[in-house]
Amino acid sequence: MDLGLAGKSAFITGGSSGIGLAIGLALREEGAAVTVCGRDPERLEESGLPGVQADVTDPDALARAVDEAAERMGGLDLLVANAGGVSGGGLLDSTPEDWLRTYELNVLHAAHAIRTAVPHFERRGGGSALIVASITGWKPGPRSSYASAKAAEIHLAATLGQELGPRNIRVNALSPGSVMFEGGGWAWFRDNRPEQYEAYARDDFPRGRLVELQEVADVACFLLSARAGGVNGANICVDGAQDHPSAGRFFP
Repeated sequence: MDLGLAGKSAFITGGSSGIGLAIGLALREEGAAVTVCGRDPERLEESGLPGVQADVTDPDALARAVDEAAERMGGLDLLVANAGGVSGGGLLDSTPEDWLRTYELNVLHAAHAIRTAVPHFERRGGGSALIVASITGWKPGPRSSYASAKAAEIHLAATLGQELGPRNIRVNALSPGSVMFEGGGWAWFRDNRPEQYEAYARDDFPRGRLVELQEVADVACFLLSARAGGVNGANICVDGAQDHPSAGRFFP
């Protein structure tokens, strides 16, 4: 299936590694121009994709990064708000500042990035944005600040799908489950606690394995493409029918 992404221009936050990088490489394979954003210049260089350095929790720096990427590529058609993470521990082991940092890194950065992208999208006659959330956004799991931030991202996509739809801009959420890739936390779990990992994969995944990066990236490319023109304000899950959003029971 030709997704019609050739010639499109895409900007990805948190795009120097993991899911963000996988999406960027997949989009490039489809013929799109891609610029990724990250904080670490070395990781940006290692990604092999054109990069812009910025802290996405700084709205002004993020806006400059979006604008710079659009200028470099001659416009902007697609945006992936992938950057995310968590500050602090659970409710009793975190501070108000931890919660604010978590929301800034997840929800607020996505809103700021999409806001900045809107004028660029409109110059191209429309656009498509994808917010990378998590199954933790609707399947209860640690940590509480992260889970509630991801739930907010899912609702943000649904709301912006309606708000920006009249401008011919689609916004969707993509919610991966536990994704296996070398250098990631699940690879560490597999290599360092093999028996517990096997139990996790067997008990929580009907197919006996975690989702792979390429599987997430393929769905992302489809959702961003015109082939998914009827999908707007949706939350698409890529978790292999995973039962629990974490392996927390193995880490007392």
